[in-house]
Amino acid sequence: MQFSVRDWMMDLVVFIEPDSTVLDALAMMRRRYIHSLIVNKSKDSPEYGIVTSTDICDKIIALERNPAEIQVSQIMNSPLVTVKEGMSLKECARLMNKYHIHHLPVVNEQDVLVGMVSSTDFLVAAEAMGRGPDDKIV
Repeated sequence: MQFSVRDWMMDLVVFIEPDSTVLDALAMMRRRYIHSLIVNKSKDSPEYGIVTSTDICDKIIALERNPAEIQVSQIMNSPLVTVKEGMSLKECARLMNKYHIHHLPVVNEQDVLVGMVSSTDFLVAAEAMGRGPDDKIV
């Protein structure tokens, strides 16, 4: 059974401005029940970036920094590592493993951001791989 990224991605991409505070990012992530945000391009940052819950843990909590005093641009990762929506889930998992990342923006054939896939999405995919085609996933 072949699964593609398109089959398992979330088609919601939430953006934040690079000069927003990490506190603003945290509030946005909590309200939307998501674990990553795409950081918009800016004059100072011509590439998109990403900020994730892991960045919050490693760059804010572990270093005892005040999220109200830190801008998203100071902790984001850029440039983005992306995957094409037609890529197999297996290839996507290997890419995540290679770069030690848990969230990947998904782009279409025109390189437009169309979704996000995360390691959490693989939980349901793995369960589907273990079931037969007629089994229901609840």
